[in-house]
Amino acid sequence: MKWLNHTLIAGALCAVVSPPHVAVCVAGATAPDWMEYVTKIFGRKIKHRGPTHVLTHWLIAAIAFTFIWDYHGIFMAFAWGGVSHILTDAMTVSGVPFSPYSDRRFHLFGGRFRTGDPIEYAISAAVIVICIGVSHLIGSSSFSPFFFDWAGYYDKGLIDGSEWKANRFKFL
Repeated sequence: MKWLNHTLIAGALCAVVSPPHVAVCVAGATAPDWMEYVTKIFGRKIKHRGPTHVLTHWLIAAIAFTFIWDYHGIFMAFAWGGVSHILTDAMTVSGVPFSPYSDRRFHLFGGRFRTGDPIEYAISAAVIVICIGVSHLIGSSSFSPFFFDWAGYYDKGLIDGSEWKANRFKFL
């Protein structure tokens, strides 16, 4: 899949689950590809959808950060973004490596799509529409991942005036 679709899918899914982590999740959703560029800068040649696209590595990282240790959910969001990248790449004809110890490739839905096909954009649009629907069903009134409603917290009595003044211009 193209980077645009990786970012749209990961961003939409994360916006439903944890809106403050959307940026980190999107960074993770593009990580398997930009990690290839970083390794090439340091002189190591790796092929596309090679070691940075191993399904088991991303799943183990996501599960470990979810259940064992994490710092404010940042590593977890990054790892699940990477998992979304791997799963969407698995829908393509070339698939992704299942394990570094095997030559087998992992495919979702039979790996019928090619990168850049119109169906790729249709899948992204469908995921976004479903996420918007789920967001409305669970009662999320608005999406503002980096701006907390400090004035609303103050009006509800959750914070005092000094805390509102200290935090009203802070991000995250």
